[in-house]
Amino acid sequence: MTQVDHTRMANAIRGLAMDAVEKAKSGHPGLPMGAADIATVLFTQFLKFDATDPNWPDRDRFVLSAGHGSMLLYALLYLTGNKDMTLDQIRNFRQLGSKTPGHPENFETSGVETTTGPLGQGIATAVGMALAEKMLAAEFGKKVVGHHTYVLASDGDLMEGVSQEAIAMAGHWKLNKMIVLYDDNGISIDGPTSLADSVDQVKRFKSAGWAAELIDGQDPKAIAAAITRAQKSNKPSLIACKTTIGYGAPTRAGTAKAHGEALGADELKGAKEKLGISLEPFSVPDDVLKAWRDAGSRGAAARQEWEGVFAELGPRKRAEFERRMRHERPAALSKALRAHKKALLESPQNVATRKSSESAIEAIAAAMPMEFLAGSADLTGSNNNKAKSAVAFSAKTPKGRFIHYGIREHGMAAAMNGIFLHGGFAPNGATFLVFTDYARPAMRLAALMGTGVVYVMTHDSIGLGEDGPTHQPVEHLAALRAIPNMRVFRPCDAVEVAECWELALNRVDGPTVLALTRQNLPQLRTNAPNDNPCAHGAYELVAAQGEAKVSLFASGSEVEIAVAAQKQLAERGIPSRVVSVPSLELLLAQPADRQQAIIGNAPVKIAIEAAVRWGWDAIIGHDGEFVGMHGFGASAPAKDLFKHFGITADAVVNAAVKRLG
Repeated sequence: MTQVDHTRMANAIRGLAMDAVEKAKSGHPGLPMGAADIATVLFTQFLKFDATDPNWPDRDRFVLSAGHGSMLLYALLYLTGNKDMTLDQIRNFRQLGSKTPGHPENFETSGVETTTGPLGQGIATAVGMALAEKMLAAEFGKKVVGHHTYVLASDGDLMEGVSQEAIAMAGHWKLNKMIVLYDDNGISIDGPTSLADSVDQVKRFKSAGWAAELIDGQDPKAIAAAITRAQKSNKPSLIACKTTIGYGAPTRAGTAKAHGEALGADELKGAKEKLGISLEPFSVPDDVLKAWRDAGSRGAAARQEWEGVFAELGPRKRAEFERRMRHERPAALSKALRAHKKALLESPQNVATRKSSESAIEAIAAAMPMEFLAGSADLTGSNNNKAKSAVAFSAKTPKGRFIHYGIREHGMAAAMNGIFLHGGFAPNGATFLVFTDYARPAMRLAALMGTGVVYVMTHDSIGLGEDGPTHQPVEHLAALRAIPNMRVFRPCDAVEVAECWELALNRVDGPTVLALTRQNLPQLRTNAPNDNPCAHGAYELVAAQGEAKVSLFASGSEVEIAVAAQKQLAERGIPSRVVSVPSLELLLAQPADRQQAIIGNAPVKIAIEAAVRWGWDAIIGHDGEFVGMHGFGASAPAKDLFKHFGITADAVVNAAVKRLG
């Protein structure tokens, strides 16, 4: 490509971005204008993709971590010929119902690999994609899985703390097929980044085990040479591309005014005249559009070649690859869990639910040994989610299926999103429930995107005991239940744990939290019907002897308290029933008739949970009784804490008797 050809192609991106933001009177023109040269070189010379098949398994992944610059990506999708990205979609940028929302959404727009916008999430999610690529390549061969993960990141992405977690993991794991193109324009919303930051990013990345260099991000030859070097590196690579935000704008280029608002009619006209772009809105010269479409179809040959290689695999291996990329679980999973539950009923376990989970994981890992991908944020011995057969993943053991994430809860959760979005694995990651606070932005995106990841969150209440209030989650169940599409399970015993694991793994349209205890619990379930009662969110565990006057609702460790309270009430001649509620929000999502049947008509309703009340009023009513936490915890043995905070069978009985008068 000649310099003129490159410039005109890059200017097509700039023109579409300026026009779309101007028409919407909303958006971020600065990044697309400044980074257009980077994107043009990448998409026309390096990126392995086929615009006619955006989900081809061995395509290179491109993640726009700087999601505010979404018009860069939308322009690229249109120009390269993605059939869903029409010029009308570009014209309707940021409008209701368009495929061009303000920030890229993977569930809205074909060709968008992951939802970005919250800064730092894109680069951290991309680490998971690169990790999945490395693992699958080791398993299925580099001819079947051999692609790069490219990231376009901004100053803001690299300021966010999660980026440090991400680059540390990628460097340690030697994810050499991950290449970050850093749009180093030195501008953020408040003004020059020097107002708040003086980090040498090249040195920072090098210290984390990356290859890193600084280039002129407006020089296509320098960009191409740097990408070529990065592709040959045995480390992940950072290419810091020095650019001018709002490149071409007469007065706003290089200033914060170019970042997040429309240029305005005069500035837009001046920019187009300076760059040699037609003043007609949304126009792309025919020869330029053809050149871009040629770039979009360039990967068709590579895709067809890959299909030929893939066809040469044995039928079983092909079927396995395709099944896993579809996130379809093997038939062996349900069979293994049925056998596991049968064994539990024959030999009940009185153990912590984190230990029950460990037992379930042994059955799961045997049924899906290569796709069940567990990990922990430096709490492996406490979370109990490492199967005995699991080998730790490392740069030298890419077939390992347990990941030591280090003390990086946020990076772990973001990487899990990337692993799931890439395809091929069922990822789960573990820490203490209280530390979901450190992972929440990535967990929220998991719910938004519908990634089927599992969070194994142990030490789920004051029941963890002596570590005290800093480690005792009281508001966390409520906070997680409040996230739309997040499913929270708090099982009461080993049988419920197995059922909740089955539901979690078979859910591929959203994330699941398993909240598990540190303290031992009795096995309360005496049967395991095929329909999996946990699937309804709640079920009657112990029926009343006679017409129930009291319904006792509880989750997790407090179901044991409800059962003890029921016995005491029976001794007083008060019939009551116990309803186990492993998932409050799943119960509330049931059809009204089923929900009513589970909740029942007892005049007194009492909820018992070693957490705050929020959410339970939907079951017990505003006038219902709640036995639980009303503040933070304390440091003491678990039994002392439950007594101190009044979460006991006696307290439940007293509340029932008082209400019955």
